[in-house]
Amino acid sequence: MKLIYISSPYTVGDIAENVAVQINAAHIIMDWGHAPLAPLLTHFLHMHRQRPYEDWMKVDLEALVPKSDIILRLPGESKGADREVKKAEELGIPVVYGWYCLREFLKILNPLPQ
Repeated sequence: MKLIYISSPYTVGDIAENVAVQINAAHIIMDWGHAPLAPLLTHFLHMHRQRPYEDWMKVDLEALVPKSDIILRLPGESKGADREVKKAEELGIPVVYGWYCLREFLKILNPLPQ
């Protein structure tokens, strides 16, 4: 079982839709037998008590990305996701771009998400 960090937009576009994309991605990753790491779920922590953006990025870059086996970079403009990818590359953690690449990397036979 691989720990797969989902890297995708949060603040660009509709935040609720962006969070929903990660929630859906997490379910697909679990359906494929792996463990998702969906950092946008911290959106709900932020709703309860707001923190500066860099607090969240520090957790992602210093704690979560380094523990991940793979980074799944989903489409969309995102400076934060770009920083996550850069950190992963510095650490030698594989980065895959999109579902087809993840499926190929994991040698998954299941259908691609719709």
